[in-house]
Amino acid sequence: MLVSNFDFPLPAELIAQDAAPRGESRLLVLDRAAGAIEHATILDLPRFLRGGDLLVVNDTRVFPARLLGRRVPTGGAVECLLLSSRPRPDANPSPSSSTWTALMHPGQKLKPGAIVRFEGSAGTLLGEVLERHFQGRRTIRLWSESGQNVTDLIDALGHVPLPPYISRPDTPDDRQRYQTVYARERGSVAAPTAGLHFTPALMAQLEAQGVERADVTLHVGYGTFKPVKTDLVEDHVVDPEPYSIEADAAARIARARGDGRRVIAVGTTTTRALEDAARRGNGTVLDGGADAETFIYPGFPFQVVSGLLTNFHLPKSSLLMLVCAFAGTGRVLDAYREAVLERYRFYSYGDAMLIL
Repeated sequence: MLVSNFDFPLPAELIAQDAAPRGESRLLVLDRAAGAIEHATILDLPRFLRGGDLLVVNDTRVFPARLLGRRVPTGGAVECLLLSSRPRPDANPSPSSSTWTALMHPGQKLKPGAIVRFEGSAGTLLGEVLERHFQGRRTIRLWSESGQNVTDLIDALGHVPLPPYISRPDTPDDRQRYQTVYARERGSVAAPTAGLHFTPALMAQLEAQGVERADVTLHVGYGTFKPVKTDLVEDHVVDPEPYSIEADAAARIARARGDGRRVIAVGTTTTRALEDAARRGNGTVLDGGADAETFIYPGFPFQVVSGLLTNFHLPKSSLLMLVCAFAGTGRVLDAYREAVLERYRFYSYGDAMLIL
């Protein structure tokens, strides 16, 4: 299967640089059986869902993974993107000193032994590059000379890790807007963006009409932006992402499936967690945790998800392939062409698409 089959033209001005106010996004609704398209808004969602549907969301919380600092002693600018919310296993860990995996820029200059400083009103973090790895990754030790907790300093000094196609610095507003209203478990370097459209009032309205909800947790890694560099889809490898499903959520999913009710995933991350768990459980979504390693592309046999709310994704991306697997490549690309004509906003801060 050719990666080029998942390409489409997208005017640069349709790549959303800022989020619309919560609840004001547009919604393209695709009937995956008939191919019919309807234009609506996210506040129309209750019109397309019905009592008994199970809405499954990803309650991961984005942490401020991007640290901006200076080299010691030259003062050259340094950017450090932490790839996990937790430090690496360390022989001598402490709250004020731990090792982390990160992407660092400028890569050529930051060799083992390089010292960097990240500082702000909350305090100062020092870092030493310990090892260089493939694709620009580094092992870096972060510590506080004053004895402050490293994780607390990351949260205070760090910047929101906006996607690389948002060509502006992050702002204080992004700390709130690049987070779902139901975010709970700290751990992602990118938001599960389909969930950014929900307001508490919309969630309450859906609950009042009998739409159930289950929360799962998948911590989104930087691999969500990993380009597909192979010519053949089958040759691409997705990066694993950790997820967990609690017993209550697994029971809700099992009851919905047993009753023949629709299971509607909010986002591709939720879809990956559910379908990976079903594959591991021989068709049953069991509680517990694992790393989502399943690459979903056309031909994939979905076992759990019967509806999908998602954003509009990059051309030739693994996320677009997942959506095409669910609704059919032709139907999805036709819908994308319609979205371009109708001037929908694309990518993380863009509009939404509901597939039923």
